[in-house]
Amino acid sequence: MQDLSPHTPDSPTSGARAGIGGDACLVDGCDTLPKLFLHRCRTLGGRTAHREKHLGIWKSHSWAEFLDAARAIGLGLAALGLERGGVVSVLSEDNKEWIYADLGIQCMGGIVSGIYPTDSAEQVAFLLRHSGSRFLIAENAEQLDKFLEIRDRVPEILKCIVLDSEGLHDFADAQVLFLDELYETGRLEHERDARRFERETAASRPDDVAVLIYTSGTTGRPKGAMISHRNILVSATTCQRVLTTREGDEQLCFLPLCHVLERLVSVFVPILAKSVVNFAESIETVFDNLREVSPASFTAVPRVWEKIHSRVSVMAAEATPAGRWAYDRALACGMARAEYLTGGRKVPWGLEARFRFWDRLVLANLRRMIGLDRARHIATGAAPISPDLVKWYWAIGLAMLEGYGQTESSGILSVNLPDRNRIGSVGPVVPGVELKIGPDGEILARGPVVFKGYWNDRETTARTVRDGWLHTGDVGRTDDDGFLWITGRIKDIIITAGGKNVSPAGIENMVKFSPYVADAIVVGDRRRYLTALILIDRENVERFAQENRVPFSDFASLCAAPPVRELVRTEVEAVNARLASVEQVKDFRLLDILLTAEDDELTPTMKLRRRHVERKHKRLIEEMY
Repeated sequence: MQDLSPHTPDSPTSGARAGIGGDACLVDGCDTLPKLFLHRCRTLGGRTAHREKHLGIWKSHSWAEFLDAARAIGLGLAALGLERGGVVSVLSEDNKEWIYADLGIQCMGGIVSGIYPTDSAEQVAFLLRHSGSRFLIAENAEQLDKFLEIRDRVPEILKCIVLDSEGLHDFADAQVLFLDELYETGRLEHERDARRFERETAASRPDDVAVLIYTSGTTGRPKGAMISHRNILVSATTCQRVLTTREGDEQLCFLPLCHVLERLVSVFVPILAKSVVNFAESIETVFDNLREVSPASFTAVPRVWEKIHSRVSVMAAEATPAGRWAYDRALACGMARAEYLTGGRKVPWGLEARFRFWDRLVLANLRRMIGLDRARHIATGAAPISPDLVKWYWAIGLAMLEGYGQTESSGILSVNLPDRNRIGSVGPVVPGVELKIGPDGEILARGPVVFKGYWNDRETTARTVRDGWLHTGDVGRTDDDGFLWITGRIKDIIITAGGKNVSPAGIENMVKFSPYVADAIVVGDRRRYLTALILIDRENVERFAQENRVPFSDFASLCAAPPVRELVRTEVEAVNARLASVEQVKDFRLLDILLTAEDDELTPTMKLRRRHVERKHKRLIEEMY
């Protein structure tokens, strides 16, 4: 087995005194996130913790408000019957109340389990039953309807608390109460015993389960990963050491808080760093909110980065001849500079001078246009990304850092750094984590970030963590400089009829780099050659069709139009020219349906469920063979 030891030197956590020794983790003398949260609220008081839009205006909410609301929720739930170790599920889009509930429940010794708001009523029923939840916090009438539909199947639920009462003013149900009522109950409990919340918070222990994070279920039923207080604090501290968030930094929260990545960067790290979290109004307004906030750092999944690149590429193509010429020259200069930066070499002064000229003339305006003009760095995770796309961001003056982690590793195992970066890799191992490559190429990890196991599933836990090593299911390699390279998922490796092993992820990322492609799945296991199912980018392809007078009436007719198919074929052939013969996509079909997170084919974090897509579109696949 190959051993990969961390090469990143330990450094103090910005804004906090932190230390990791063995499995111990202390931040400002606190060994759990609830204790640190209480300490932060006491010391920061009236300073801004969160911002949220109300009637089109950004409103600030302080750390004192954070404490008051979290305490009221925690004590209110305790008065209603929440016990230490009890599970509370949260079914809501991102908002400050989600985070208030998260910390209030954790401080009272409860366990928080997030449910994606796009989940169906049937999925909600499964998660409530599996987690043994006693309470459900639902965002609004839409989410309440799901509970009312399945409540006879979840008799363990004592109460459903609704955050937003709009449209429910005449609604009354003995099992349902509204957030204001819970606040009132909690504040009365605080008046009765003013020290209870502090006592319960002080009773939190590093090895206690803090949260359940259910896997997205790309390969089967979701599994509830048990993340401990120690896991959280170590992961957040590690993330802060390598991707420093400064005190007062502005951040934008928009990915589902059920997901480990967003929970880490928008809940856990901000408490360590004393940063300010802004909540996007919705997934549809993310790009507008990004421009409004202009965060100091921004972490997103590849689909978001692909969309930004796609928009810029199309805008550049539509610019005046002079504008296109300036963009092309600026990008070429940025690409040359990126080669030096990502290779760890000093940029020649002449090249740097040319870049500064083009930066002032073109690229600074481009970064301002997409809302990243103040970003010190940007990060991508949760799924593979095209190396060409990463290099494009470096070329326009944004240090994009790709990292690697899993729900089962509490969020982070390795990450590239601004001054130690290798495009295509997922960086060196973070401090405190051991990685090694197994005989079959599987990446194994050990350290205090490894989760406690799956909730009520000892058998799967035993298969996943063996002798202290987390078996990630990912295949990878390490280079001589300590960088980790992911080559695919063990379950996704394609073995062609000729016996060649092919990892589809890299090919898919190359195809998705096209501004006209939103997603792709490469198939070909036990087949003579590879083919692909491709989902076009609706916005950009519609613009192409309009400019070229291609008639269409809906998305299906757009996909069926011969010029559109020829457009995609050209993009696929450009990718094939860079691949070995066995890796080339010999044929493809366009998926003529628009996918959203509500669809079974897509996870809430916008990843295609490979097996589900292949089963559902088996007829299209067979046509290609």
